[in-house]
Amino acid sequence: MIFVIDVGNTNIVMGVYRDAALVRDWRVRTERNATEDEFNVLVSNLFGMHGIQPSQIQRTVISCVVPPMVALLDTFCRKYLGHAPLWVDARSCAGMPIRYRNPDEVGADRIVNAVAAYHKYRTSLIIIDFGTATTFDAISAQGEYLGGAISPGIHIASEALFQKASKLPRVEIFKPPSEVIGKDTAGSIKSGIIFGYAGLVDGMVRRMAAEMGGQPKVIATGGLAPLMQDVSETIEAVDGALTLEGLRLIAERMPKA
Repeated sequence: MIFVIDVGNTNIVMGVYRDAALVRDWRVRTERNATEDEFNVLVSNLFGMHGIQPSQIQRTVISCVVPPMVALLDTFCRKYLGHAPLWVDARSCAGMPIRYRNPDEVGADRIVNAVAAYHKYRTSLIIIDFGTATTFDAISAQGEYLGGAISPGIHIASEALFQKASKLPRVEIFKPPSEVIGKDTAGSIKSGIIFGYAGLVDGMVRRMAAEMGGQPKVIATGGLAPLMQDVSETIEAVDGALTLEGLRLIAERMPKA
């Protein structure tokens, strides 16, 4: 079995694969101050709920954009799984040329998404990941990572609004309002955040597609991807397992120790 871990600033997404089949996946909060022993308690409980034994894990592959978590996860793998993890970066991304000026600057999560999406669709792509940040990644028809864009995530932008404008009420943003023109303050905020972000997404997609040429396929992933697909004019599909699948594919391509 392969254990795949994607560490984001807000959440950690984990999954266990048996060959190409995803056996189970989980999403937990990122706890920067946890110890390797505490992380093992969490993983052991999740494994135990589904009859997975740590001894069954033959390889672990990790993408991480939270530097304080690197030492923790490395120690966890060595101590409790009996092997060193494989770390995703531009050099480990076999089969996908990285056209960034400095490939080492590309986030591991963006590489993972690009590998999985191109493996699945085999065409030019724009991949949108709705995480702590909203990232846009461009993939050529030849499978090259061209670059992309990064903007504040929806929750970050919303939290900044609520903090800086203290009279505005907090609103839930998990469902779009029925009207763009809000009839009260809460409705106006919800409209501005959700439809405003849809406008950002569609505008960025159209500008990127114009630079790329042709008609790249637009794929979204991340927790708010289904919501944004409902209000966006350009998102063609949502793939919630994109990151985990990319980790599995990279693990298969990396040489075994």
